[in-house]
Amino acid sequence: MNQLLFEGRSLVGIVSSIIRQDDLRVVHSRLDWERMFRLADFHKVANIVYLGVLGHGDALPDRWREHFFQRYQESLLFGENCKEMTKEILTWLDMREISCVVLTYEYVRDFYKLPEMAANSPVQILLDDENYTLAKGYLIDLGYETDQIYKGWGERLKKVPGVSVILYHTLPFRTAKYQKGMTKLLESSCLKEPYDYIRMFPAESEFIFRMAVAAYHYVEDALTIREVMDLLLCHIQWRDDLNMEAVQKKLAEFQVDELSNKILRIAYMWFGDKKDSYFTNQPEDMAVYDVLEDRLLTKGIINHESDTQAIRLQNLIQKEINKEQRQESRELWKEKLARRFSKVTKKLRWMFPDFHYMSSIYPSVEKLPVLLPVFWILRDIRLLFRMFLRP
Repeated sequence: MNQLLFEGRSLVGIVSSIIRQDDLRVVHSRLDWERMFRLADFHKVANIVYLGVLGHGDALPDRWREHFFQRYQESLLFGENCKEMTKEILTWLDMREISCVVLTYEYVRDFYKLPEMAANSPVQILLDDENYTLAKGYLIDLGYETDQIYKGWGERLKKVPGVSVILYHTLPFRTAKYQKGMTKLLESSCLKEPYDYIRMFPAESEFIFRMAVAAYHYVEDALTIREVMDLLLCHIQWRDDLNMEAVQKKLAEFQVDELSNKILRIAYMWFGDKKDSYFTNQPEDMAVYDVLEDRLLTKGIINHESDTQAIRLQNLIQKEINKEQRQESRELWKEKLARRFSKVTKKLRWMFPDFHYMSSIYPSVEKLPVLLPVFWILRDIRLLFRMFLRP
């Protein structure tokens, strides 16, 4: 088995054993724990892995045990501060009559059996350009610092206790289909009590949002195990109240209804209760799920994609990336041309000064402006002689 795939499946096994409260069946001695930590950190599940290896003595080297423990501590600290700080931010925005939509909220933490299993997932807030600047300024005054910039979309700001917030001024999706679908989905957001200007998705709309985002991240090879797990927990929590026919119809507008359902099924395969009968029918072709799992666990290094929706979306995203790169190339070319033109203009101004400057040096020019070209030539000849005669 490919080493990357082995490590990915081992990671899923460790996390699944904690989520399901099963016996751990991972051969620790075969694992490269440095690589496992980096993989777990990418997938935002290092705090769960720490819980999974607590009772396995010397299997985990002290150095990497400390790294996992650090992520576990960060999760505990985040849990202690996130609700209070999130409330503080939203209250400030509301008091200043700043309208915004909260795309994802921290209450998903409550769906985990143990609070320390939850992720340090930042609250995501969408604002218009003007309010984006105001909100960012306020967060900086509170001690937040820019942790990551999402070029063209927004940025993530983080504070020392581990709480972070993502501010968007533009929805972070490249394709027109996604922009249109998400804009339409935003119309379903409603005011959240006790606020007057803060809007949030109802459960069904947020589930559609999470499903569409999971599909988008999957084709970008950026989908994490944490996102898959959060998707599962949201579905389990809300599924009795969801109109799945309406959900599928909305996802079909994004053209990811089949792909997102495969991701949801994978989530149930990995972390769902074995007694849960939500997916009663065994898929006819399990090979498509192997392809999806291989790609997800290896971050796209093993990619034998066969899903038509995934291929179509990936091509559309790549098309937009190519368009952006061409636009950037044109902008760079224009900047380079402007710099060259500026240099040539400066040289010409030095060689052929304006009328007022020449009049101050050669009074005859002021009396007979027609002689200006003659005195340009005389001045340039004098300067050349000085250059040649200089020792």
